[in-house]
Amino acid sequence: MAKLQRNTVLVVLSFFAIYFIWGSTYLWNKIAVTELPAFMLAGIRFLTAGSLIFIISKILGLSLGITKTQFKNTFIAGFLFLTFGNGVVVWALKFVDSGFAALEVSAQPLVVLLMMRVLQGKKIQPMSVIGVILGITGIFLLVGQKQIITQEGAVLGMFLIFICMLSWSYGSLFVGKADLPQNFFVNTGYQMLTSGFSLIIISFLLGENWSWPSQWSIPVLWSMLLLIIFGSIVTFTAFNYLLRFVSPEKVATSSYVNPIIAMVLGWYFLNEQITLQSIVASILLLTGVYFINSKKSLTIFSRFSGKKIPK
Repeated sequence: MAKLQRNTVLVVLSFFAIYFIWGSTYLWNKIAVTELPAFMLAGIRFLTAGSLIFIISKILGLSLGITKTQFKNTFIAGFLFLTFGNGVVVWALKFVDSGFAALEVSAQPLVVLLMMRVLQGKKIQPMSVIGVILGITGIFLLVGQKQIITQEGAVLGMFLIFICMLSWSYGSLFVGKADLPQNFFVNTGYQMLTSGFSLIIISFLLGENWSWPSQWSIPVLWSMLLLIIFGSIVTFTAFNYLLRFVSPEKVATSSYVNPIIAMVLGWYFLNEQITLQSIVASILLLTGVYFINSKKSLTIFSRFSGKKIPK
């Protein structure tokens, strides 16, 4: 891994992964959660993915050594990003469309920016102020649609996703200063493994009804397999590879592509409705995210890298 160098083919494949595969995870989660309990689904996904990452790491000769502080920090980061952040979003997908969820989640850079202002006293730059105004306007249009908020459980789903964004955003600030394993692959493995165990414990505490894979439908089996291999291992590896060899501004473009991919896939495969107001809201929201991400220091992309955020 130390000899890893920039490779044009790997860069292209990595962008494909964070653009299209990551955008597809909303569809796969939506399909799986129609039959499986949310925390069981997320727990199996991350526990399996984390275990596979450790196996791959040993094959590659990577050290899995970790200090007590690093383990504690990976547990906290994993909880903020995956246990709570992802697990609750999967639960929210029971109440809202996959495309809607992806579009709401795309507002996370806005939440990160506001949280940095409140918790760290960071000054909001003029370009980011424009982004905040556009983003809030887009969110207002998105969640203010009568045909959406009148659906059973829709308001609860929106609220759950917003709480998850707070968790992700705080996690983004946390990992910027936390002592984490230097190797991003090992770091991700610990976060996924600890989160997987936590999600399974939560699932049992909530009394979710578990079932054997032999009882799952074919679409659910495929969705789970895709989430584990591509939605977890491949995308996070590609994401961190790009962070090492490509500028953060270019990696940030995934924030604009993921919601569009999710909305199109949800419309095509699940017959989810795309309204004109949703299109206008997405344009305003993603334009706002563009203005916010125009600065060089992108906190959102420190999630799994374990790198310090430039000041």
